[in-house]
Amino acid sequence: MARPRTITDERILDALAQVIDRKGPEFTIADVAAEAGVSVGAVAKRFGSKSGLLQALTKQGTEDVVRRMRAAGNVRDALLTWFDRLADPEVATNNLAQLGVDLIDPELRALLAKHYAALEDELFVMCRREDLPPNAARVLSALVYGISMDWSVRPRGDLMERMTEDLDSVLEGWR
Repeated sequence: MARPRTITDERILDALAQVIDRKGPEFTIADVAAEAGVSVGAVAKRFGSKSGLLQALTKQGTEDVVRRMRAAGNVRDALLTWFDRLADPEVATNNLAQLGVDLIDPELRALLAKHYAALEDELFVMCRREDLPPNAARVLSALVYGISMDWSVRPRGDLMERMTEDLDSVLEGWR
Protein backbone atom coordinates (compact mmCIF):
# COMPACT_ATOMS: atom_id res chain seq x y z
CA MET A 1 0.00 0.00 0.00
CA ALA A 2 1.41 3.40 -0.98
CA ARG A 3 2.00 6.04 1.64
CA PRO A 4 -0.38 9.00 1.53
CA ARG A 5 1.08 12.05 -0.16
CA THR A 6 1.86 14.67 2.47
CA ILE A 7 3.90 16.94 0.23
CA THR A 8 1.63 18.71 -2.22
CA ASP A 9 2.62 20.15 -5.57
CA GLU A 10 1.15 23.44 -4.36
CA ARG A 11 3.55 23.48 -1.40
CA ILE A 12 6.51 22.98 -3.71
CA LEU A 13 5.28 25.58 -6.22
CA ASP A 14 4.68 28.11 -3.43
CA ALA A 15 8.26 27.47 -2.30
CA LEU A 16 9.46 27.98 -5.89
CA ALA A 17 7.69 31.36 -6.09
CA GLN A 18 9.30 32.45 -2.81
CA VAL A 19 12.75 31.35 -3.96
CA ILE A 20 12.37 33.19 -7.28
CA ASP A 21 11.29 36.29 -5.34
CA ARG A 22 14.61 36.16 -3.45
CA LYS A 23 17.04 34.74 -6.03
CA GLY A 24 15.59 35.19 -9.49
CA PRO A 25 16.84 32.76 -12.13
CA GLU A 26 19.85 31.76 -10.04
CA PHE A 27 17.70 29.38 -7.98
CA THR A 28 18.40 25.65 -7.80
CA ILE A 29 16.15 22.68 -7.20
CA ALA A 30 17.96 22.35 -3.86
CA ASP A 31 16.84 25.90 -2.96
CA VAL A 32 13.24 24.99 -3.71
CA ALA A 33 13.46 21.74 -1.76
CA ALA A 34 14.92 23.53 1.26
CA GLU A 35 12.20 26.21 1.13
CA ALA A 36 9.49 23.54 0.89
CA GLY A 37 11.09 21.41 3.60
CA VAL A 38 11.39 18.37 1.34
CA SER A 39 14.20 16.42 -0.29
CA VAL A 40 15.72 17.35 -3.62
CA GLY A 41 14.62 13.91 -4.81
CA ALA A 42 10.99 14.67 -3.99
CA VAL A 43 11.09 17.83 -6.09
CA ALA A 44 12.96 16.15 -8.95
CA LYS A 45 10.60 13.17 -8.92
CA ARG A 46 7.53 15.43 -9.21
CA PHE A 47 8.81 18.03 -11.66
CA GLY A 48 11.95 16.58 -13.25
CA SER A 49 13.89 19.79 -13.78
CA LYS A 50 13.92 23.55 -13.29
CA SER A 51 11.99 23.85 -16.53
CA GLY A 52 9.40 21.38 -15.26
CA LEU A 53 9.03 23.40 -12.06
CA LEU A 54 8.65 26.63 -13.99
CA GLN A 55 6.11 25.11 -16.38
CA ALA A 56 4.00 23.94 -13.46
CA LEU A 57 4.28 27.33 -11.76
CA THR A 58 3.21 29.11 -14.96
CA LYS A 59 0.16 26.88 -15.34
CA GLN A 60 -0.77 27.37 -11.69
CA GLY A 61 -0.19 31.12 -12.03
CA THR A 62 -2.53 31.37 -14.99
CA GLU A 63 -5.34 29.66 -13.10
CA ASP A 64 -4.70 31.78 -10.01
CA VAL A 65 -4.68 35.13 -11.80
CA VAL A 66 -7.80 34.34 -13.85
CA ARG A 67 -9.60 33.32 -10.65
CA ARG A 68 -8.49 36.54 -8.90
CA MET A 69 -9.52 38.64 -11.92
CA ARG A 70 -13.01 37.16 -11.83
CA ALA A 71 -13.24 37.78 -8.10
CA ALA A 72 -12.16 41.41 -8.60
CA GLY A 73 -15.30 41.99 -10.65
CA ASN A 74 -14.24 45.01 -12.71
CA VAL A 75 -11.52 45.88 -15.22
CA ARG A 76 -9.50 48.20 -13.00
CA ASP A 77 -9.35 45.89 -10.00
CA ALA A 78 -8.77 42.85 -12.21
CA LEU A 79 -5.71 44.49 -13.76
CA LEU A 80 -4.36 45.33 -10.33
CA THR A 81 -4.27 41.60 -9.48
CA TRP A 82 -1.65 40.94 -12.16
CA PHE A 83 1.29 42.43 -10.31
CA ASP A 84 0.10 42.94 -6.73
CA ARG A 85 2.61 40.46 -5.32
CA LEU A 86 5.54 42.24 -6.98
CA ALA A 87 5.29 45.53 -5.08
CA ASP A 88 8.83 45.20 -3.68
CA PRO A 89 11.53 46.36 -6.16
CA GLU A 90 13.85 43.41 -5.45
CA VAL A 91 11.03 40.88 -5.87
CA ALA A 92 9.95 42.58 -9.10
CA THR A 93 13.51 42.62 -10.44
CA ASN A 94 14.08 38.95 -9.60
CA ASN A 95 10.82 37.94 -11.28
CA LEU A 96 11.61 40.05 -14.32
CA ALA A 97 15.04 38.40 -14.55
CA GLN A 98 13.34 35.00 -14.37
CA LEU A 99 10.97 36.05 -17.16
CA GLY A 100 13.98 36.87 -19.35
CA VAL A 101 15.34 33.37 -18.83
CA ASP A 102 11.91 31.79 -19.35
CA LEU A 103 11.64 33.42 -22.78
CA ILE A 104 14.69 31.46 -23.96
CA ASP A 105 13.04 28.09 -23.25
CA PRO A 106 10.59 27.29 -26.10
CA GLU A 107 8.20 25.34 -23.86
CA LEU A 108 8.11 28.08 -21.22
CA ARG A 109 7.73 30.74 -23.86
CA ALA A 110 4.74 28.90 -25.31
CA LEU A 111 3.19 28.59 -21.84
CA LEU A 112 3.76 32.28 -21.21
CA ALA A 113 2.00 33.07 -24.49
CA LYS A 114 -0.97 31.00 -23.28
CA HIS A 115 -0.81 32.75 -19.91
CA TYR A 116 -0.92 36.22 -21.45
CA ALA A 117 -3.66 35.17 -23.88
CA ALA A 118 -5.79 33.79 -21.03
CA LEU A 119 -5.46 37.03 -19.08
CA GLU A 120 -6.23 39.16 -22.10
CA ASP A 121 -9.23 36.97 -23.03
CA GLU A 122 -10.63 37.36 -19.52
CA LEU A 123 -9.97 41.08 -19.65
CA PHE A 124 -11.67 41.32 -23.07
CA VAL A 125 -14.89 39.91 -21.58
CA MET A 126 -14.72 42.35 -18.69
CA CYS A 127 -14.04 45.31 -21.01
CA ARG A 128 -17.06 44.43 -23.15
CA ARG A 129 -19.21 44.23 -20.04
CA GLU A 130 -18.06 47.75 -19.09
CA ASP A 131 -18.60 49.11 -22.64
CA LEU A 132 -14.93 49.97 -23.17
CA PRO A 133 -13.47 50.30 -26.69
CA PRO A 134 -12.90 47.09 -28.69
CA ASN A 135 -9.11 47.26 -28.29
CA ALA A 136 -9.24 48.17 -24.58
CA ALA A 137 -8.05 44.76 -23.31
CA ARG A 138 -4.94 44.88 -25.50
CA VAL A 139 -4.17 48.50 -24.64
CA LEU A 140 -4.72 48.03 -20.90
CA SER A 141 -2.61 44.86 -20.90
CA ALA A 142 0.24 46.71 -22.58
CA LEU A 143 -0.16 49.56 -20.11
CA VAL A 144 0.21 47.40 -17.00
CA TYR A 145 3.06 45.39 -18.52
CA GLY A 146 4.85 48.62 -19.37
CA ILE A 147 4.25 50.12 -15.93
CA SER A 148 5.56 46.99 -14.21
CA MET A 149 8.65 46.91 -16.44
CA ASP A 150 9.40 50.60 -15.96
CA TRP A 151 8.85 50.39 -12.22
CA SER A 152 11.06 47.28 -11.95
CA VAL A 153 13.92 49.19 -13.56
CA ARG A 154 13.20 52.57 -11.93
CA PRO A 155 11.18 51.98 -8.76
CA ARG A 156 9.70 55.30 -7.73
CA GLY A 157 6.91 55.31 -5.20
CA ASP A 158 4.58 52.38 -4.73
CA LEU A 159 3.92 50.11 -7.74
CA MET A 160 0.23 49.61 -7.00
CA GLU A 161 -0.36 53.34 -6.47
CA ARG A 162 1.34 54.09 -9.77
CA MET A 163 -0.61 51.41 -11.57
CA THR A 164 -3.90 52.60 -10.07
CA GLU A 165 -3.20 56.21 -11.01
CA ASP A 166 -2.25 55.37 -14.61
CA LEU A 167 -5.16 52.95 -15.09
CA ASP A 168 -7.60 55.51 -13.72
CA SER A 169 -6.28 58.11 -16.17
CA VAL A 170 -6.85 55.85 -19.16
CA LEU A 171 -10.18 54.46 -17.98
CA GLU A 172 -11.56 57.91 -17.15
CA GLY A 173 -10.62 59.06 -20.67
CA TRP A 174 -12.63 56.25 -22.20
CA ARG A 175 -15.64 56.72 -19.97
